[in-house]
Amino acid sequence: MPDRGSDLLIIGAGIVGLATALKVTRRFPQMRLIIVDKETRVAAHQTGHNSGVIHSGLYYKTGSLKARNCVAGAASMKRFCQEHGVVFEECGKLVVATTRDEVPRLEALHQRGAANGVPGLVMLQREQFREIEPHCAGICALQVPSTGIVDYTAVAQKYAELIQRSGGELVLGAKVVALRQDSGTNIVETRGGTFRARYVINCAGLYSDTLTRMAGVETNLEIIPFRGEYYEVRPERRHLVKALIYPVPDPRFPFLGVHFTRRVNGSVEAGPNALLAFRREGYTGAPPDMQEAMETLRFPGFWKMARKYWRMGLAEQYRAWVKSAFVAALRKMVPELQESDLAQGGSGVRAQAVDANGNLVDDFHFVHSANMIHVCNVPSPAATASLEIAREIVEMMAQRFDLA
Repeated sequence: MPDRGSDLLIIGAGIVGLATALKVTRRFPQMRLIIVDKETRVAAHQTGHNSGVIHSGLYYKTGSLKARNCVAGAASMKRFCQEHGVVFEECGKLVVATTRDEVPRLEALHQRGAANGVPGLVMLQREQFREIEPHCAGICALQVPSTGIVDYTAVAQKYAELIQRSGGELVLGAKVVALRQDSGTNIVETRGGTFRARYVINCAGLYSDTLTRMAGVETNLEIIPFRGEYYEVRPERRHLVKALIYPVPDPRFPFLGVHFTRRVNGSVEAGPNALLAFRREGYTGAPPDMQEAMETLRFPGFWKMARKYWRMGLAEQYRAWVKSAFVAALRKMVPELQESDLAQGGSGVRAQAVDANGNLVDDFHFVHSANMIHVCNVPSPAATASLEIAREIVEMMAQRFDLA
């Protein structure tokens, strides 16, 4: 197949890649744009396995890219959905302290959220929060009214529709197999053809580090996949949860803990846990991908991370094997929940970047090479903040590549 040319080629048709493409069509409408993805549909991986929460920006370190982009991104996401007819709901959530030692951490979370600009935060005592969630137990709770729910696959599909309407091209079934430079032009070889592009943005998510190295860029980051498994509350017991109920996060651990999430279709999820997947697309608990597992095991940062978090890892694995242990964690917040109330639900995989020292990279992280931008770490709240992250990437592209 002959080479096909473009001004900009974006790798990855997940929500960040598509949001970036959409921003490009609006800021640089004359730019010839192609998005390639190895799957036959958009939003096939992290976006399509997302819990659907429009996050508020409560948890993130004040001043970080995450905090700044999440608060603005939640507002942008809601505006986008209103303008384009995508169903969403601003249902709010409660973060509940169930023990005395969690109360100071919840108060600190309240202060952080206020510093981040999260609107409408209110600390509630038990009799107050039970007016919102009658079946919820605890000492006190932080009400976060700006939290919402949406179907991010529907959002991504709307992004793709608008991109194509503006002249952008979406090429699916085009897995990237090689990246190289030729006389100042990027050559992107895929299973759907070979493309020439003046500029490339790597939004490959679970494989962003692989493509960064494919482009000849050295990085001390490795994507370590964590699978999160959910149960679904049976329809006749959904009344136990009105909206979203979260625990106070443990500062020693980078994940939020098991929680309850109502979806826009009315279902209620419970979870997730956080398990090492050893397979980047390990949504089903299938055996490890041996090549990907060996890449992880050869990475020094993995072993340093494992030494830091092995106790937590064992606890998460135990909860995955023993349903009653999973339910016990949930019953701290909703004591009426029974093991029989939960049916097996779906799962997702989080692309978590880990550095060579075993640190879980907490903020969004970008790497640059000749005429390329590599989006190497955009974990949650990437979907919520997708339009704001895209704005940052396009501004980065304009400055780095000296675009008018």
